[in-house]
Amino acid sequence: MVAVTLAISSFVTTGLAHAHGFGARYDLPIPLSLYLAGAGLTVAVSFAMLAVFMRSAPVSDEHWRLDLTRTAGGRLLVAPGFLLACRTLAVALFLVAVAAGLFGVQSPLKNIAPVMVWAIWWVGMAYISALLGDLWALVNPLDTLFAWAEALCARIWPGGKPAIGLRYPDALGAWPAVLLFTAFVWMELVWEHSDSPAYLAAAMLAYSALTWLGMLLFGRAQWLCRGEVFTLVFGLLARFAPTEVRESSSGGHALNLRPYGVGLLSREPVPASIVVLVLAMLAAVCFDGFMETPLWASILEYYAPPAQIMASDGDAARTWLQTAGVIAAPLLFVGVYLVFCRLVAWSGDARVPVTRIAGLFVLTLVPIAIAYHLAHYLSFLAMAGQYLIPLVSDPFGFGWDLFGTKNHFVRIGLVDARAVWYISIGAIVMGHVIAVYLAHCVALQAYSDRRAALCSQWPMVALMICYTMTSLWIIAQPIVTTR
Repeated sequence: MVAVTLAISSFVTTGLAHAHGFGARYDLPIPLSLYLAGAGLTVAVSFAMLAVFMRSAPVSDEHWRLDLTRTAGGRLLVAPGFLLACRTLAVALFLVAVAAGLFGVQSPLKNIAPVMVWAIWWVGMAYISALLGDLWALVNPLDTLFAWAEALCARIWPGGKPAIGLRYPDALGAWPAVLLFTAFVWMELVWEHSDSPAYLAAAMLAYSALTWLGMLLFGRAQWLCRGEVFTLVFGLLARFAPTEVRESSSGGHALNLRPYGVGLLSREPVPASIVVLVLAMLAAVCFDGFMETPLWASILEYYAPPAQIMASDGDAARTWLQTAGVIAAPLLFVGVYLVFCRLVAWSGDARVPVTRIAGLFVLTLVPIAIAYHLAHYLSFLAMAGQYLIPLVSDPFGFGWDLFGTKNHFVRIGLVDARAVWYISIGAIVMGHVIAVYLAHCVALQAYSDRRAALCSQWPMVALMICYTMTSLWIIAQPIVTTR
């Protein structure tokens, strides 16, 4: 969890927290090994049922769609005035967060910037993207401000545009976004100033300048789909969502309702950079959870004993070890995934290249990332999100009470450990079952022979069973504050 969580949790507990969530301790009614075995068996049985009853792959474009723009509510959602209001509100919130970080009280509990960035934006936007739709593509304030600058230039200099117009190198792919995502994960998990409002605001401004520079050099649309990391990350999550924007027959845009997950079905493999980005998303949230386990605390204690922490070399050793983990985790995920893709190639049709298999199946892992994101951050969002209510009235920590909510009571145990555990079990198991279904669909599309498709899925199912059990094991560990 991010550093602001530790600041908040310091009011609740010290040292070892009971269960993966804040509040009262919850002891599992049956041994953890039975939960792990049951979850793994559920995934395996799901695959067996698919193998028996699913004879052919659904065509990705033949699922049902409901055009929401045919309803009054749908037309409101795509109305230019409503879209402008949403973008303006997002820009205002962005500016408030930056201003509060730079000029407000430098306490993470009295300044709105840390809660807005880590709880409302990073965690909340991921939930919205996965469960509702790609809201970030609509309200991205950096995109909006650059678009407004383009419109202003066009009015001042007819035909003018704030873009140099360089050609984006195809070989770069989305690798800039992969590097930026790694840097962002490092800031969240390792950076000692991640809960400092001023440092956080400075980081927001630095990333904004980098984004606008990319748009200036290569064009707004090109940088958004290649280099703007959060457009890519939230867009990948939104491929699971039940809404999509498509070209309508009249030449405009239609907002459609669709089944969950169908946006992840593709007949063509995604580029290598997107493969790595998806696996980095999985690795980031998994390593975040692992950093709160007693095992990781033991590793830190071995390499940086508590007696050395007060010294600069001990603190530096801990930082370097955490940084190594942030870098090694996605590399480990990529390596394991490629090994299993090789096993898929051997089990199915060996004529299908491993690179194609990796690009075809990686999107089927997105539901797992969503599930673990939901399981890992639920208690954090429920608790930290409550702090937004008083902070809305006093965003700078100056003692204001703009909306009469300054003294709102924050319920620490709003979501207790028992609820977190059962929600985590349901989310993780369901995410893996959906991933197995999507992988089976992709296999039936990729292989002309059904038998080859079924054989190819044994390694992938084994990988998902292992990851299911590992995820639940991490969630079940008591939280140890090591950061």
